[in-house]
Amino acid sequence: MPRGAEAGHGALARVRAVLNSLGLRWKIAALLAAGCAVVAVAIGLLVHHARLDQVTTSARSGAVAQLVRIRQLYELSGQVDQDQDDGTDAVLDDPRLPAPLREAALAGQRTTYLDMASDDPCVWAARPVGDHPRHVLSVRESLREQADEMAEFDRKVIVSGAVVVGLAALGGAGLSSRLSRELRTAAAIARRISQGDLDARIDHPRPSRGQHGRNEVAELATAVDTMAASLQQRLEAEQRFTADVAHELRTPLTGLHTAAELLPSSRPTELVRDRVCALRTLTEDLLEVARLDAEVEKPDLSVHPLGQLVTDIAEKADAACAPVGTVGETFVRTDARRLERILTNLVANAHRHGGAPVEVRVDGAEVTVRDHGPGFPEHLLADGPQRFQTGARGQGTGLGLTIALGQAQVIGARVELANAGDGGAVAVVQLPKA
Repeated sequence: MPRGAEAGHGALARVRAVLNSLGLRWKIAALLAAGCAVVAVAIGLLVHHARLDQVTTSARSGAVAQLVRIRQLYELSGQVDQDQDDGTDAVLDDPRLPAPLREAALAGQRTTYLDMASDDPCVWAARPVGDHPRHVLSVRESLREQADEMAEFDRKVIVSGAVVVGLAALGGAGLSSRLSRELRTAAAIARRISQGDLDARIDHPRPSRGQHGRNEVAELATAVDTMAASLQQRLEAEQRFTADVAHELRTPLTGLHTAAELLPSSRPTELVRDRVCALRTLTEDLLEVARLDAEVEKPDLSVHPLGQLVTDIAEKADAACAPVGTVGETFVRTDARRLERILTNLVANAHRHGGAPVEVRVDGAEVTVRDHGPGFPEHLLADGPQRFQTGARGQGTGLGLTIALGQAQVIGARVELANAGDGGAVAVVQLPKA
């Protein structure tokens, strides 16, 4: 690729990088200013050339008129009057005469020559006089005043163009600031909705029938609000269904549990009692999930020594895990009953889906539950626990981690799930210090 092409591609790449680094408001302002600059340059060039044509045409006509007058005087008197009141130089066979003009004059033509590029701009007019030998009568008229006038005219055009471009940039920034602000508001509301705040709304005025297809921001805001309302309705319907199912199951399950207790002792009776107990546990879990979804749970917070509290919880759970390891003793402000629910579910999940040994460790205000099994699935780490989605072996109901994370939110704690580098799942509960 030629060097010029490479330089052009590099310049375009730099321009793209600069535009990509700008916000929408400044992009619109920059593009509007660039468009106005192109228009201003085009108009300036047209006006400049029109004015230049006007000046040069007038200068050529004036030089020709002077040449005609001086030729008439020359034919009458045989002399060239070199002292002109208007500053025109009339000379016979002037050595300064441009070569093209001299050649055209000797060829029998009356012509003009314009020189605007030199330090002393001027216009020449020349024609042949005499027969043998032929002489060239020329007139030189200075255009310094016209050149200064053109320079001043160009400066005014450039200043005017710069003012127009600046006003266009300011106007573009002002007009696009509202658009940018509305888009940022829509993005902020969308983020709030994605984080679970389903009551968030943009509340942008809806476009009228005649405005459809014209106000894209209003249509976007309406679409986001409609999506949020639809999502909220579906989630509320799901929550009501879960709560209603769990509530309706409690009464028949209580009766079924009572009836199972009246059965004579046998292996089938034990199986029935075990399944009834599992159904009762599932029903209570569903009710707990429904309460967490409704955000009606209120924690009973108090100050506890975390190491001792976790040790008591592990002993009460009677879980086959290693002794609790404690590094330092830190006091935390938490709900002991809900923390017990969180740790019990995490330990039970580690035993059910992980591998022994299951370790519980307290370090400051953090409680770590780790197993030595295959670890959490990648989809769980990416998307979080999903209801009724069990482990690889399909055991359990898939509500344990959901309840643990929900109860942690109630008490102001945070649960982070990860996989250890040497294998095994790791769940870390971070509690607020007292």
